[in-house]
Amino acid sequence: MNASQYSDYLTRILTASVYDVADETPLDHARGLSKRLNNHILLKREDLQPVFSFKIRGAYNKMAKLSPEALAKGVITASAGNHAQGVALSAQKLGCHAVIVMPETTPQIKVEAVRNRGGEVVLKGTSFNDAYDHAMQLASQSGLTYIPPFDDPDVIAGQGTIALEVIRQHPKHIDAIFVAIGGGGLAAGVAAFIKNVRPEIKVIGVQTIDSCAMKLSIEQGHRVELKDVGLFSDGTAVKLVGEQTFIMCRDLLDEIITVDTDAICGALKDIYDDTRSICEPSGALALAGLKAYIERENAVEQTLIAVTSGANMNFHRLRHVSERSELGEGNEGIFAVTIPEEAGSFLKFINVLGTRNLTEFNYRYGDDHQAHIFVGIQSAGSKDLANITKELTEAGLKNIDLTDDEMSKIHIRYMVGGRTHKVKNERLVSFEFPERPGALARFLTEMQTDWNITLFHYRNHGADYGRVLVGIDVTPESDAAFELFLESVGYPYQDQTHNAAYKLFLGSP
Repeated sequence: MNASQYSDYLTRILTASVYDVADETPLDHARGLSKRLNNHILLKREDLQPVFSFKIRGAYNKMAKLSPEALAKGVITASAGNHAQGVALSAQKLGCHAVIVMPETTPQIKVEAVRNRGGEVVLKGTSFNDAYDHAMQLASQSGLTYIPPFDDPDVIAGQGTIALEVIRQHPKHIDAIFVAIGGGGLAAGVAAFIKNVRPEIKVIGVQTIDSCAMKLSIEQGHRVELKDVGLFSDGTAVKLVGEQTFIMCRDLLDEIITVDTDAICGALKDIYDDTRSICEPSGALALAGLKAYIERENAVEQTLIAVTSGANMNFHRLRHVSERSELGEGNEGIFAVTIPEEAGSFLKFINVLGTRNLTEFNYRYGDDHQAHIFVGIQSAGSKDLANITKELTEAGLKNIDLTDDEMSKIHIRYMVGGRTHKVKNERLVSFEFPERPGALARFLTEMQTDWNITLFHYRNHGADYGRVLVGIDVTPESDAAFELFLESVGYPYQDQTHNAAYKLFLGSP
């Protein structure tokens, strides 16, 4: 690791123009979490910025360095999230016109947030790429200056002021700083400062397992563009990282940790418990990685800092977070358990669990021999789940731990018992539909008319997309056409036909 080649970023960060509009945010001790995990855990509270995100730092620093002529013409960017609000507020402060191109699928709350900051909103397309292409077209036609969200030295330096504050606020020993990674601007800026000033401090990036473009790019030695990205942590859902940020993260980061949705939900609850503040999923991503690091390393008495990078949470998403946080903490496990269809079996099952509480119980009569039950079981942490499996097995009760099975947690738990004898060639596929009018109509239009939908389950959980589970009767002769349909419809999908939970609770007996 050669940090000296990035020493120019020290000057950029030390001279960054951010505090005309951004705040120096506190570094708060997470007392409850520190005590529970036996480490000294601090939260860098970027969720307290005027736009509730660190993005204001980079946006303003970039715009403050524009010439008076460029400012007079105005600026433009493409964003559906926090960067858009940062550019809008910066433009308001600098007295220039800002055009924000957003996908037509952008939730109204985010559109209004930008308009309230004085930004002119242009809705175009159904994806970020559509919005970006249109923004670049408008920039070339109008002379507006494009403000990139992450891949720019001034933007990177603006985000790097977070590290400057951390070192000033906590000059004593620090073991590691954890930062969320989307495009990489925050991680690059923080790492550039830390590795030049306090190189003994680890800087660890955190990504979701379904949006880990930076991790894959570093592993393969070049930028990798993802076909699809997970949308729960929408603030870090980036398919292709920046050229400059890739090089800097490759050279400066100690490692990148990946976490899943449940871990993020658990971290969101932790932040709320200690601060009474609600972050957005990407805002809690760093803390989720910090907790994974502690568990992996068996770390004790270390000083660890997580940057809570944003708090632009869709309120309705909270019910999903609440449902999944206990799973993320390992306080609940969900299991499929097979018991004999005979008197006393249920009592036997309850006795095996001992003092553990049932959090969920779903059962429907299937046949005269075996009963398949879907249960939620209170556990004493993630390591206790293995004990539950062992105890059930020793009691002669077949079981499958479904705690990490995404389809079970999203769909199956609400649909247990839906069997049919009449479908011979059912294919089960889970989709992520965009939450916009016409999404279902497009899906049905792409389907062959001779395919029969045998199951359809949809549940909105407050995100910008909907989780859909579809069963379709597909004859063996149509398999090739069906695979072509899955690719052409354009929605992220997973074939769930061989999913164990599906076979137990929904498949043909």
